[in-house]
Amino acid sequence: MKAERQQQRVEELCGACIRALTGQPDLRYRGRRLHKGLNPVPIRTPHLRTDPGKDDFQSYRGSADGIVLRLQLSDPELHMRLSPEDKIQRFVFELLEQLRVESLVPERFPGMKRNIRHRFTQWSLGVHYSGLTETHIGILLYTLAQVAWAQLNGYPVLEETDGLIETTRFNLMPSIGTELAGLKQTRGDQGAFAVHALKITGVIAEMAVSESKKEPGESVKEDDQGEPSELAAILDLESDDDPDVIAAAATGESSVFTDMENTYRVFTTCYDREVEAASLVREVYLRELRQRLDKRIRGQGINIPRLARRLSSLLSAPRADGWSFGEEEGYIDARRLSQLVASPAERRLFRREQYRPHANCLISILIDCSGSMKAHIEPVTVLVDVLGRALELAEVNTEILGYTTGAWNGGRCQLEWLGKGRPPHPGRLNEICYMVFKRADTSWRRARTDIAALLKADLFREGIDGEAVEWACHRMIGRSEERRILIVISDGCPMDTATGLANDRYYLDNHLKQVVNRLESNREVEVYGLGVGLDLSPYYTNCLALDLSETLSNQVFEEILHLLAGRHHR
Repeated sequence: MKAERQQQRVEELCGACIRALTGQPDLRYRGRRLHKGLNPVPIRTPHLRTDPGKDDFQSYRGSADGIVLRLQLSDPELHMRLSPEDKIQRFVFELLEQLRVESLVPERFPGMKRNIRHRFTQWSLGVHYSGLTETHIGILLYTLAQVAWAQLNGYPVLEETDGLIETTRFNLMPSIGTELAGLKQTRGDQGAFAVHALKITGVIAEMAVSESKKEPGESVKEDDQGEPSELAAILDLESDDDPDVIAAAATGESSVFTDMENTYRVFTTCYDREVEAASLVREVYLRELRQRLDKRIRGQGINIPRLARRLSSLLSAPRADGWSFGEEEGYIDARRLSQLVASPAERRLFRREQYRPHANCLISILIDCSGSMKAHIEPVTVLVDVLGRALELAEVNTEILGYTTGAWNGGRCQLEWLGKGRPPHPGRLNEICYMVFKRADTSWRRARTDIAALLKADLFREGIDGEAVEWACHRMIGRSEERRILIVISDGCPMDTATGLANDRYYLDNHLKQVVNRLESNREVEVYGLGVGLDLSPYYTNCLALDLSETLSNQVFEEILHLLAGRHHR
């Protein structure tokens, strides 16, 4: 969890620098990737990719500065128009264009120049020590990167690998030496630079094929995506295997959603329902669950009154609350003017308006009740119950909601779809079940037993997140509170087997991103994501990954307070 918090802070700082330097306010990191709005910013050069488990802060800054220069100094349309079709040529062309813009750092940014040099050096050493330079394609591409970088920036080649690349550089320079000189002369003109870069890409591709024919045992193999395996390894040095780093939610593009012009469909709403969660659990069993929850909360050592004070300070705004009389300054109090006649030295003739903190706020906690959440539900229930109690002490109205499906694998909705001949792309194909654990106008004390229904394991089925977020926000928008906050607690992507099979894998995923993006844009409701063992930044701009595998502590709630205060805005 410590590593995840550190990673979030690094990405926040890098994102802020990128926005400040480019003037583009919609650039933010989501799921370890820089996004412009909902679309990832393409990073096609390997040294801009970073690894949370290996790279230091300066490497992240160097990568961010390289992205800034690419956005500012490179014309993407011209670049795409000139980019070759061949995979190796395209890789070389991308690399040379990135090195071009990085050589144009303005003199007023010496820190940027140091960051970029540091990042390229660290990447070079990583490639070398990983063994990727032991293949003929690897050493060829690595040598080109080193000599092009040195030529464009006026630096010596990396000392640690100078001897390693000497032979390859000797064989390479007669073929590309003139073009390398041309790169330096034309680095300020993207079109002229591309002429020399394309000639170099042709030479490199020809040498790669030639060497493959000489060494049949070391031919250019391709991976599952059709990329040369050595090249793919150079492009993808980062790894998600670090146990200290919480993984990001997997996401992708839905072709069905795109083909329907980003319009979400529902096959039928006939079987959808909204229920009181307590009605799904026997009364005796519900009391047993509450006793179990109380026992667990007592063992956590959480300072609820202190948490309530922090929440009150964070969520309250001053509100007029009468007058204070007998003041020495303020508005003249006409009723006390007689005192001035009787006692000319009297100064307490004024009145002042009093203000006190008032939380005109509604917080709705929406809990993902999909099957995978059963493994985390005890700590999540403790978290929700403590938050609900502290928020009530802070005089903040709170609603606790859950969402699941009425059946596994579609239920009656899917049967109806099958009976109609399986029309293509039916949209959502399962029956929704929304559960209310605590209403906004119900006190925590009256709802405390109902909240324990979260511990009933058979309530958990599948999750259709986008519609659930809309439902929760619709309940909030109709109320009178000035500030409305939705906190979504989830451990993964939207998942419904029937809907995924009838449409495609990312159909529900893309709908959730569309819903959250719309809510974040109109700002009627503040939306926050709490990921249980997962980074939800592909969906929520404001999010926090929680490690609930250990005992809940005051530090967990401190992180949530920081999130609400805006210190984890991504």
